[in-house]
Amino acid sequence: MFPYEVVSKFTETELHLYRYIMDNPEKVMYMRVRELANETHVSAASIVRFTRKLGYDGFSEFKVQLKQASKEKGKKTADTIEVLEEFFERTLRRDYDEILDKAVDVIDDAQLVVFVGIGTSGILAEYGSRFFSNLQKRTFYIKDPFYPNAAQQFDNAVMVILSVSGETPQVIIQAQNMKQYGSKIISITNSSKNTLAGLSDINIPYYVTQEMIHETNITTQIPVLFLLEAMAKKTYNRHQI
Repeated sequence: MFPYEVVSKFTETELHLYRYIMDNPEKVMYMRVRELANETHVSAASIVRFTRKLGYDGFSEFKVQLKQASKEKGKKTADTIEVLEEFFERTLRRDYDEILDKAVDVIDDAQLVVFVGIGTSGILAEYGSRFFSNLQKRTFYIKDPFYPNAAQQFDNAVMVILSVSGETPQVIIQAQNMKQYGSKIISITNSSKNTLAGLSDINIPYYVTQEMIHETNITTQIPVLFLLEAMAKKTYNRHQI
């Protein structure tokens, strides 16, 4: 509700309003504009300008969003065990072995596996790189969204891209560059209906309930760990007698 770039440009009056609202959200959401004006010693016109500066049509719309934010604040997260039970039940019913074998075919032929992700997916990219390295596969990971064109730097490489939504612009740019230079792409996303999945040679969706806390994606990433480890072990086991 209060983007940093907007708050940083607040006047003294607007900062006074902002502090009052942050200290009394439960009270403000049921106030009329005149009541807030009297309480804060700010004119009603200033309050309306304040809400419009935040991108709302007026004080009424602002209060609706304030109530919604309050509901989100008290909202509980999904039970992780239930989410995982749902995932593994689907995994047993779907042809995951077949799609993992196709991914391993691509990985096995490559001299280098480049893992890519941003944010939480970037941490998992690092984990995937290390896990594959532990099983004697040459790897590299990228979690910097502005990393220069990886496709130009690595010969005979396959890129494993991790993204919950499959719509992160910087990740899609990396995928496009990889395709341009003839490298293969394996993506792991939460569904198969997204831009990254469409750009990939192989897409492995895991289909779990997406969760957001305010604007932060907290969808469980345990299925991604499972899929990374499954691919790594399948790749390693192919060369064991």
